[in-house]
Amino acid sequence: MRYLTTCILICSVVGAPATAAPSLPLWEAGVIGGGVSMPAYPASDERSARGIVFPYLVYRGKVFRSDESGLLARILRTERMELDLGFAASLPVRSGGVNAREGMPNLGALGEFGPRLKVKIGPPATTQVQFELPVRAVIEARGGLHKRGWTAEPRLAWSAEDASKRLSYGTSFSAVFGDRSINRYFYEVEPRFATPVRPAYAADNGLILVRLGASANYKLTRDLRLYGYLRAESYADSANRESPLHRKSHGFSGGFAVAWIMGRSSRPAAD
Repeated sequence: MRYLTTCILICSVVGAPATAAPSLPLWEAGVIGGGVSMPAYPASDERSARGIVFPYLVYRGKVFRSDESGLLARILRTERMELDLGFAASLPVRSGGVNAREGMPNLGALGEFGPRLKVKIGPPATTQVQFELPVRAVIEARGGLHKRGWTAEPRLAWSAEDASKRLSYGTSFSAVFGDRSINRYFYEVEPRFATPVRPAYAADNGLILVRLGASANYKLTRDLRLYGYLRAESYADSANRESPLHRKSHGFSGGFAVAWIMGRSSRPAAD
């Protein structure tokens, strides 16, 4: 569920899928900084904006990788299909800063781990259409580690790059589904947290959101790169739209980042 991963792995969200090239180095390292603005949680009527600076690392190993897709380990790869195990994380949300959740437990930092199937549609070319199906277990880190359920996000993505290979861009359309546990995490109101304006509510499994996104990255120089993304999300058909914590039928998010590459491997990637 990429909604949960925006803050930490910013380049996994704003980096458009790029076409692999044999000349790419095995690893690149540096620093990345930028900002994001998004709903505090899916269907929240309040926003969270953050500026972040943290280390930037891209590793293009044959099995283990850290790139525009996040942290992952390849299990199977053919010309048209790929299966991997991925991991991503997000920053926490304080309920005290969100009126709808006032007095309720904070939303802790979340980690996601699980398999993803990718299938290329059409002949391999510079322009690519790809179907993805990630299925992820969600773990919360707040006073220990707690399993918060499962998500699945069937996704159709289109990506391309210009002739100079300096500009990569893409769009995607996806739907995020969650089991009852993750929907309870976002939308359930236990009787002890009910108020006159926030009645008790028992959440159910099902659709969380539908998303349309666009992203791009541009190589200013060999060592300086720009990233940006925009996403529009619809919560109108959410399985838990009757929850008092479900405050909006649509939302959007956006972000940008600048990466400065300070070092790279002389050894090319084996991809």
